[in-house]
Amino acid sequence: MEVEAEQRDVNNVMCQLVDPEGTTLGPSMYLPQDVGPQQLQQMVNKLLNNEDKLPYTFYISDQELVVPLESYLQKNKVSVEKVLSIVYQPQAIFRIRPVNRCSATIAGHSEAVLSVAFSPDGKQLARVQGYHRHKNWVLCIAWSPDGKYLVSGSKAGELQCWDPLTGQPSGNPLVGHKKWITGISWEPVHLSSPCRRFVSSSKDGDARIWDVTLRRCVICLSGHTLAVTCVKWGGDGVIYTGSQDCTIKVWETSQGKLIRELKGHGHWVNSLALSTEYVLRTGAFDHTGKQYSSPEEMKQVALERYKKMKGNAPERLVSGSDDFTMFLWEPSVSKHPKTRMTGHQQLVNHVYFSPDGQWVASASFDKSVKLWNGITGKFVAAFRGHVGPVYQISWSADSRLLLSGSKDSTLKIWDIRTKKLKQDLPGHADEVFAVDWSPDGEKVASGGKDKVLKLWMG
Repeated sequence: MEVEAEQRDVNNVMCQLVDPEGTTLGPSMYLPQDVGPQQLQQMVNKLLNNEDKLPYTFYISDQELVVPLESYLQKNKVSVEKVLSIVYQPQAIFRIRPVNRCSATIAGHSEAVLSVAFSPDGKQLARVQGYHRHKNWVLCIAWSPDGKYLVSGSKAGELQCWDPLTGQPSGNPLVGHKKWITGISWEPVHLSSPCRRFVSSSKDGDARIWDVTLRRCVICLSGHTLAVTCVKWGGDGVIYTGSQDCTIKVWETSQGKLIRELKGHGHWVNSLALSTEYVLRTGAFDHTGKQYSSPEEMKQVALERYKKMKGNAPERLVSGSDDFTMFLWEPSVSKHPKTRMTGHQQLVNHVYFSPDGQWVASASFDKSVKLWNGITGKFVAAFRGHVGPVYQISWSADSRLLLSGSKDSTLKIWDIRTKKLKQDLPGHADEVFAVDWSPDGEKVASGGKDKVLKLWMG
């Protein structure tokens, strides 16, 4: 009998389940080595008292567990003397199909297509060349998260509001910036519904908060000494601006006071991403396609989605720079970066959190796309396949697939689980500047130097 007990202990391994933030779930326990992801999933659902059983993936030292514990331990020569930490990560309940064919090619644009953006519900698409009211090149566009407005910013420094239903401009251009517009971001709908305020950043060194009802600039955020290259309105109500002066500034939005400065980059800041970006962009809209009858209902649903996504953790920010590096910040906690993320051999052009906040992807002029842990900032994988600089990336709504557009004229879709190329999408005749995966997951839009907009479906 004693021998049997001893035998049983040898085949068990002491494990501790933890969430991605590092919080333990239950006590550490002995698990048989033949336990795999399926049994772990049942355990986690039970320990969390989930009425509806949710899907989870499991990681040991940043590596996904896809086999029984025994096979993993043998393959990786892991000692069973220590407690084995297993990270459980919730997955989207729905699945997005990878797109694989071009369903529409829309030519006739007079200039290169520099920006494409789907509406929060994924039903409408705006592209910068679709709106000809500006006297000059349109550089960026942004939908309000309630889907009621679209704003575009031009090279002349003007901003134009549009009615998405008619495609007509609503009112005259909003003027104030002295140089071109580099970014636009709306106040989250869980903070204000219906949406009224958005912030724009410009090469003139300022960011400005505008009110679409009053039709004027209400606050000017001055303080950067060089061009402001990117702007994000965070879920906690603060605004983040990144600049060529190498700093990121954090502003409160009632009076426009500077509340924090994030320093560390040695060159221009090119791109900012928020861990909550997907829920901020989509507001109350999700994969079910539900529509809302009132701004109050929309605000309530958006707030619940935001709280659920964020959990108890602070909102995280990632910055990408011309200095080839990225930083992971928790600006509400500290002015110092949580991690410096290095590995790119050229400037980092675009950074983007996955919708579930678990991953960060970065696009670089070194022709690679890199994947990082969205909580720790640790490097996970490099996706290689493009033969030119990568300009922009976009995630599928279920966080399982990543899309990239490049100077090499192709789009590529990468599988996050296998870390491999899932789909190659040639078709553009020249550089691809802009890509967007619709929030409902059904289609992809791309635009570029060939003055053509393409739609891709699964």
